[in-house]
Amino acid sequence: MRQRRNMLIVLELVAICLALMILIPFLMILVNSFKDIRESALFGLSLPREWHFSNYKEIFVQAHIVRGFMNSFLISGCVVLSVNVFASMAAFIIQRRDDRFLRTAYYLFIMGLIVPVSIVPTIKLMGDLHIRGTYFSLIMYYTAVLLPFAVFLLVGFMKSIPRELDEAALLEGCGYFRLYVQIILPLIITVLVTVAIVVMVSVWNDFFGPFYLMTDSTKWTIVLQIFNFVTMYSTNWGVVFAFMVVVVAPILLIYLFLQRYIIDGLTAGSLKG
Repeated sequence: MRQRRNMLIVLELVAICLALMILIPFLMILVNSFKDIRESALFGLSLPREWHFSNYKEIFVQAHIVRGFMNSFLISGCVVLSVNVFASMAAFIIQRRDDRFLRTAYYLFIMGLIVPVSIVPTIKLMGDLHIRGTYFSLIMYYTAVLLPFAVFLLVGFMKSIPRELDEAALLEGCGYFRLYVQIILPLIITVLVTVAIVVMVSVWNDFFGPFYLMTDSTKWTIVLQIFNFVTMYSTNWGVVFAFMVVVVAPILLIYLFLQRYIIDGLTAGSLKG
């Protein structure tokens, strides 16, 4: 009993250390966002000698921050919708029809979790399709990248939904589309919320996708707007850190309020199958 208690204490200490490793960078960004240009360049954790709240005012004056937020919400929202719709449909068919073709399709989705994205062929393909630099190209890019994760998660969860529900609905004259919309979708809403949160966080925080694929600066996401504060000869890191706080705050709040759904969704599929 004593040995087990000591082990729990050690595990708690390790967990606290890991939590501090994650929280310290956030603390550094928050503290330095209130410092002047010289003090913020030191990247220290000490409190500022003089609090510069004007850093937050400056980002709203210099940057097209409202336009960046609108672009990010538009792209993130469309990606969440397309991933949830396409992944839930694919997972429903893959799990319910256990044949060789769909098993192969499922394994190809799993490979999408492992194989890295090749950005050069992606740019070439979008150029040939004449869609590079459009919202549609970026939405399709993120949908393709995040679809394997969503399919993997939903297929695992759908194994816990009894097939008897499908058979009973079909015997009552329910069509396949109505079965999917009225019976399956309400049962997987927890996992869909999980997928939505993970997808939104991934799209919102991504820098390289819009950087390589979005040629029009008026369509840049909020993350790319940081270029407005970085110059070749001097950078006011206090303003940059203030901008980072503003960018991270919405998605961090969403994550904190909905983290329970992430845990429930990730563990729901492990109950059966």
